[in-house]
Amino acid sequence: MSLPAPDHDALAASHALQQRIADEIEQSGGQIAFSRFMELALYAPRLGYYSGGAAKLGAEGDFITAPEMTPLFGATVARVAAAIIAQSAPDIIEFGAGTGRLARDVLAALARQGVVVNSYTIIELSGELRARQQANLADLPQVRWQDAIPAHFSGVVLANEVLDAMPVELVIRTRDGWRRQMVTIEDGAFAFVQAPLDAALHEQLVRQVPDHEEMIEGYVTELHPVGAGFMGSLAAMFAGGCGAAILFDYGFPAHEYYLDQRIGGTLMCHYRHHAHPDPFYLPGLQDITAHVDFTAMALAAQDAGLPVLAYMSQAAFLIGAGIGELLLENNPEDALRFLPQSRAVQKLVSPAEMGELFKVLVVGQAVTLPDALVQADRSHRL
Repeated sequence: MSLPAPDHDALAASHALQQRIADEIEQSGGQIAFSRFMELALYAPRLGYYSGGAAKLGAEGDFITAPEMTPLFGATVARVAAAIIAQSAPDIIEFGAGTGRLARDVLAALARQGVVVNSYTIIELSGELRARQQANLADLPQVRWQDAIPAHFSGVVLANEVLDAMPVELVIRTRDGWRRQMVTIEDGAFAFVQAPLDAALHEQLVRQVPDHEEMIEGYVTELHPVGAGFMGSLAAMFAGGCGAAILFDYGFPAHEYYLDQRIGGTLMCHYRHHAHPDPFYLPGLQDITAHVDFTAMALAAQDAGLPVLAYMSQAAFLIGAGIGELLLENNPEDALRFLPQSRAVQKLVSPAEMGELFKVLVVGQAVTLPDALVQADRSHRL
């Protein structure tokens, strides 16, 4: 694997995190769950990928998200947000707000529609990204930051590429049945070792993975207890209130997630715009993600009392919400302005790009979505 070399300070930070993880492995009797390894690699204070100081987004980072491509993404989301606010409350929460670009674009578009937003609350675990957000959004007084999900809320919740960054459990089918992938240290390096499933993980496996007893030996996949817990927290937050959460991410419904050809699972790492499968490479300097099982997320919400309002591809959501109309507000004859926006929209909606891989799950309480999105709903395919 040939990847760009980190600078001295970044390498020192990764070595410090590796020692932090190794110490916990030793204190835990020689192994920890992969979900705990992933949690430390991403969120360990001052050293984890999201809690440390390295740039995450853009040309200097590891990946580019939809809001960074064009302001039309945020303007399109704002159309749906306006419909939800009209039925609930003029408040928005965004989880994992990146550079703050989505917040700015949504608020600007809502202002053009005459929609006043009382509060736009960002819940951000990354210290580096929070600092960038605070600098980029300093002129917007309704934007604030907090560290935890509120107990009660009405309004709109936005989450773009949040679920995929939540720690997952890895499980593997062996000749002795399903086992949990743990992380240990062998010859001075992190390595996988297997352990029995506990009762809670076995219950989730049975519920989440169709035909789990038919999987071949060596099949590896992910379970999503943290993501499911997050959906339960959204349900508790909306209990007694009204509003909706709009979640964008890449993934599949269960009947597509656990295909025979996905024998190695979906876990993927991103480092300096390179994608690779090794989660043990330079912990703290790379993103570690897994595709989202949208069936599991929908069931977790429903089990906690929060209805699914819609599920569809990102292309269907953006087209249904009017991104094409917004694009045509730019003069096509002004090539310098129009063509970059047109290319970005094409990438967002093309089946060969982000249009089909990325999905949108909308859960909510006591609100209805615009008719175009109701017609595009494919939640029956979950």
